[in-house]
Amino acid sequence: MSGLFAASLLSAVILLGCASPSASPSSSPAASMSPSFGPSAVASPTPARSIGTPDPTAVPSTPPAITAPAWHATGNMVTPHAFHTATLLRDGQVLVAGGLINDRLDGQVSASAELYDPSSASWTATGEMIGARWGHTTTLLPDGKVLVAGSYINSSDPLDSAELYDPSSGRWTATGNMNAGRGGHTATLLPDGRVLVVGGAAEDTRLEGGPRSASAELYDPRSGTWSAARSMTEARIGHSATLLPDGSVLVVGGSGNFLEAELYHPSSGRWTATGSTSTLQGVGHTATLLPDGRVLVAGGNPGSEWYPAATAELFDPDSGRWTALTSMNTGRGGHTATLLSDGRVLVVGGALFGDAPATAELFDPSRGRWTDTASPAGARFAFTATLLLDAQVLLAGDYNDNSRASAELYDPGSGT
Repeated sequence: MSGLFAASLLSAVILLGCASPSASPSSSPAASMSPSFGPSAVASPTPARSIGTPDPTAVPSTPPAITAPAWHATGNMVTPHAFHTATLLRDGQVLVAGGLINDRLDGQVSASAELYDPSSASWTATGEMIGARWGHTTTLLPDGKVLVAGSYINSSDPLDSAELYDPSSGRWTATGNMNAGRGGHTATLLPDGRVLVVGGAAEDTRLEGGPRSASAELYDPRSGTWSAARSMTEARIGHSATLLPDGSVLVVGGSGNFLEAELYHPSSGRWTATGSTSTLQGVGHTATLLPDGRVLVAGGNPGSEWYPAATAELFDPDSGRWTALTSMNTGRGGHTATLLSDGRVLVVGGALFGDAPATAELFDPSRGRWTDTASPAGARFAFTATLLLDAQVLLAGDYNDNSRASAELYDPGSGT
């Protein structure tokens, strides 16, 4: 199957406080200007009002209206995209790059890139990438540029090339090549500004038993070069990589059905095992860092049946333990999971085989529960979900039967 491996803040807390009534100042007689050394005019005092006496001039406060979560259509992309990437830029725009144009694995791989502007709800084309890519990664660097690395291609070897997008000029420029070609890998920005790239595979359609890599490497934005890092203990593709609050990187799952998770420690450059998950994630799961530092791992396609799972669990970095959670309401793989501003996680769509569910649900970490939320306009798979600066979530693209250019917005609302 494909090489999307999921790899993207409001339901605001409303304070229903009533303002204390305050007396409006009464008019004072106009005071004429006094000589510099003469007596100054004294304004008459405001008459006192008894405590508890209503002020007839006060305007009663009105609590803001509580709104329900909802989806809204927004402008269509310039070009259809699936298995693409979406990156939130510093100015609030979203860069969508690459992917597949149609529903054939041997179909057209795209080099196109475009920008979504939330202020106008519109898409505009920006310069094309140097190379066509899918199964690639994009990483926002500290200087605001975007690093694009790797790709599946329709031959025996993936691309090792990388390039940079500069939002200030809209241009793409080549940067150093990776030490190994990769597709379906992960890329994680480390606290020191370097980018850790891990795993991946050499062929785009072989998730089970096909070539996959345990190797890792580091990109240094200052020099534009890559250096080899120590390899993982397992070769993985379709895994997830999550930056933890202490700067280490948690790698989970992937083709091969690994229960064992592992951590990369940038300070030492070493990998260490960190407990076994209670269920198999396989490929197509999501891993989301929660505000309290735990990681929510949900869904995926474990085993050889390729049916999406509804399982979910939490990883606690402090103890290194995994805890099983109540399952999602729907089995999902290749879905998206987006952390909202109130700490809940929005999960949408996804399915590696069969029909993608046209549903969405929310995970509440404080309760450990899943609840259904408003459904998007249609089922989506191989799409992206990006949290915007205004706390809405942008969904873009689809690979359910054919690539689509449609996009829509999720508004968390102000209700619970």
